Amino acid sequence: MSAAVREVGALLREWRSAPWAAKGAWEGSQFKARADAMAHEALASRLAAIDSGIPVLSEEDPASLAPESGRPSRYWLIDPIDGTASYVGGFSGYVTQAALVSSGRPVMAAIHVPETDVLYTAVRGRGAAANGVPLPANGPAPLGTGVLTDNTPRPQGITRAVYERFGYTAYLECGSISLKLCRIAEGTAQLFVKDVPVRDWDVAAPELLLTETGAHLSRLDGAAFPYTGGFEHTGLVAAADPATGAAIAHWHRTTASRARP
Repeated sequence: MSAAVREVGALLREWRSAPWAAKGAWEGSQFKARADAMAHEALASRLAAIDSGIPVLSEEDPASLAPESGRPSRYWLIDPIDGTASYVGGFSGYVTQAALVSSGRPVMAAIHVPETDVLYTAVRGRGAAANGVPLPANGPAPLGTGVLTDNTPRPQGITRAVYERFGYTAYLECGSISLKLCRIAEGTAQLFVKDVPVRDWDVAAPELLLTETGAHLSRLDGAAFPYTGGFEHTGLVAAADPATGAAIAHWHRTTASRARP
């Protein structure tokens, strides 16, 4: 699995110099580049070669996301390019990733960052690593301490609200959702909050890294990602310190309830 993800990451970096890679079309609020489809084919075929009995569910294969009998008990969940905007825009903040989901939980994960050639891996109950070096457990990071991260040059939207409300002074601009979660798992950042739609394939692989380093990931309402039913959820909270993650979710629920008429 790790080799498959790293190989596709290398392909993405190679393809990036070709003019056709960034061509594509908008589908709703998301831009689909030709490279997305090609990365899907490359990653899906490699995972099928590992075990043809495990189905591949992919953002780039809508038919795979609507099985008649619900989700399989065991499946690969992949995001061929997380951070397509960074990829086509010439930025480094994109990854390719896969998670093995079993009985509704990610149990194995690999995330490759092509521009820096970093491979993050995790196995449930066995820890997480970056390029084979174990990631240490995250330590305490109370509200207002550490680094807040998002994908804009300066905090905006809910990130700005959290930054100002809780007194953060350090901020890190970062690309894809998965890469931001990896930054928390490795200790480079301590908090990420998002209030827009988030999909299971964005978070399944990095969630395992966070779990194995003692960090927190939940939907914005504080509930765990269920990996059942629909694939889309509203927002997320990721925190190096689980107490901080729970506090942010509580703050948001309270704020949202007060805003209702």
